[in-house]
Amino acid sequence: MNRNLDGVYFRIKRDDKWQNICFSDLTEDERNEMMKGRSVEWLQSLCNILANKIKEIGDQFDLMCE
Repeated sequence: MNRNLDGVYFRIKRDDKWQNICFSDLTEDERNEMMKGRSVEWLQSLCNILANKIKEIGDQFDLMCE
């Protein structure tokens, strides 16, 4: 299921069709492929986007892990 939560989209070919898929909806292999060869700055930016989205979801649903 594609949840489209993080807003960081990649163009991925699945089932012989090109699709725009959120990073968090990619398979682990697809994520690894998308991160391959990226700069430290790019990876840090991705981490910050994902961390901000986790915080936003936590705030929206008042979630905590203890």
